[in-house]
Amino acid sequence: MAAMNNGADPITATFLKGLECHKQGRLEEAEAHYQAVLAQQATHFDSLHFAGLVQWQRGRPDEAVDLIGRAIALNPSVPDAHSNLGLALQSLKKHEAALASYDRALALRPAYPEALNNRGNALQELHRLAEAIASYDRALQFNPTFALAHANRGNVLRALGRASEALECYDRALQIWPDFPDALNNRVLVLHDLKRYDEAIVSAERLMTVKPNQPYGAGLLLAARLHCCDWTGFAPLSAAIADGVMRGERVDMPLTNMWHTASPAVQLQCARTFAAAEYPALDAPAASPARAPHERIRLVYLSHDFFQHTVAMLVAELFELHDRSCFEVSGVAYGPDDGSEMRARLRAGFDRFIDVAAASDQEAADEIRRLDADIVVDLTGFTTGYRPRILAHRPAPIQVNYLGYPGTLGTTYHDYILADCHVVPERLDAFFTEKVVRLPDTYMVNDRKRRLAGEPPTRAAAGLPETGFVFCSFNNAFKILPDVFDVWMRLLQAVPGSVLWLLDNHPSAAANLQREAARRGVEPARLVFAPRVPVERHVARHRLADLFLDTFPYGSHTTGNDALWAGLPLLALSGETFASRVSGSLLKAVGLPELIAESLADYESLAMALASAPARLAALRQKLERQRTAAALFDTPRFCRHIEAAFTAIHERRRRGEAPASFDVQPIV
Repeated sequence: MAAMNNGADPITATFLKGLECHKQGRLEEAEAHYQAVLAQQATHFDSLHFAGLVQWQRGRPDEAVDLIGRAIALNPSVPDAHSNLGLALQSLKKHEAALASYDRALALRPAYPEALNNRGNALQELHRLAEAIASYDRALQFNPTFALAHANRGNVLRALGRASEALECYDRALQIWPDFPDALNNRVLVLHDLKRYDEAIVSAERLMTVKPNQPYGAGLLLAARLHCCDWTGFAPLSAAIADGVMRGERVDMPLTNMWHTASPAVQLQCARTFAAAEYPALDAPAASPARAPHERIRLVYLSHDFFQHTVAMLVAELFELHDRSCFEVSGVAYGPDDGSEMRARLRAGFDRFIDVAAASDQEAADEIRRLDADIVVDLTGFTTGYRPRILAHRPAPIQVNYLGYPGTLGTTYHDYILADCHVVPERLDAFFTEKVVRLPDTYMVNDRKRRLAGEPPTRAAAGLPETGFVFCSFNNAFKILPDVFDVWMRLLQAVPGSVLWLLDNHPSAAANLQREAARRGVEPARLVFAPRVPVERHVARHRLADLFLDTFPYGSHTTGNDALWAGLPLLALSGETFASRVSGSLLKAVGLPELIAESLADYESLAMALASAPARLAALRQKLERQRTAAALFDTPRFCRHIEAAFTAIHERRRRGEAPASFDVQPIV
């Protein structure tokens, strides 16, 4: 570069110094040189362009758009400038504008793999997935060794549910660039999708070696290990994640953070950081509180899970029971259509059912806006398949977080969360960005039409001993943490002939749990693993167990609900987070608050007392059987009246021009 300066005029020499610093990653020095040029010649195209690029690289996209835009105004014929403007616009979440910039770059230079790759990214953000794949394919035609395009193509395939093909893309990218952090990161995610958790651990460990500060990398590693019940370094890694979260770092995603974090403050900060970084509020037309009221409240349920899914199995009857004289009820689905009976039932249960799976987030939001919705209820949150950007467009004046995600979403565009007095007592309101509406009884809805699959199998057929106490916990493996497992093993040691009946989640999880049992002096064969069976048969077999032991801090939700529906007493441990308090809410609503423990010591003591007192446990079981069908937990019409009262109240607040506020819904007989 030094030779290039010989004979150059001072302005050119200063620019070239800036360019050399830029190439070496010395961004502040590069910026200083570019600004020095602009101080003398404000219309210097290259300095404007590259000063804008520096601003984008330094995380200042607004300044980047201004500088690169000024450069393009001087000379609109440079494709790199249009492409770099697109990068800055994407950083501002202005994906339509970014797409237009990439198209202008490609009009000037059709064989431009970098612009084609970035165009694919913009299309992916707009959920125009087929077009995104075509753009990546075109980029790879021009540059088959373009690792970034291979990895980004994998991201789209994963979003389309084509996990095996996505994995192939990540592997191709890593063959080209073995230390490619984003490809390693997304390889971990797709291995999670494929339930190949052992391989996910290997890739996550590699990721943390290659790039220790990769966003969400530490959380991905811990999540992969928890799926396998591999507790290697659990306590220090969980503590380090909590510390990073509280510093505002992107070290974990909200859902996986719930698995191991008992602090509501950590969960709140994790959600806020994630939402602000990945799903901020977008510009949207404001809804006027003074608009003419509809004859009926227009209620929209938005979900990924409108198919054969646990959320759908809970909520289907609610849609059917809504009072159509007061509510017009629509369903907006963005998940797969599995062709199931449940999908057909859901479709029939709504006044309108709209499938937006193939639509962009903006288009999906526009569909809701065309419904002129008064209230939209987000049933997915940050669980599998989530698309919060639909609601980031603010398609309805009131937006509610409910059921699918057990905690705060940390956004500015979810106004309320539906809870109850147990899952979110008033003292915990400060840990939610949403205002808390507490329903009577419980926040969890149920479907009375669910059936048990006749008589359960025999103990022998289920692999259980004919005699002896059966402790049961059918939660997912990632919810089983060392402290609770220690209690379980002490219970097995204290109760002769007892076994622990667990769900067969994954071969590695079973093997690791058996090894952990042996380390604690328990014969591994006393852990019995139940294979997965159709849901009705699964619920029925609960009746072979004596006591369901909940996990902590992520307790049972639908799983605990299944146990109580089957008549199996559940022992809960309530902490300070929503996810840890759900089973306690269920127990209160079914009339068994005596089975809620407030500390790990109380949990162990109560479990031991029940296992040692057959008459006491039998009385609890009889009480549950007497109360089960009449209890508030399974009284769907009563629940429907309460949730409708909640929706009516928040709608009226909006009509009066009042800001969202927390409140309790009073019981309706």
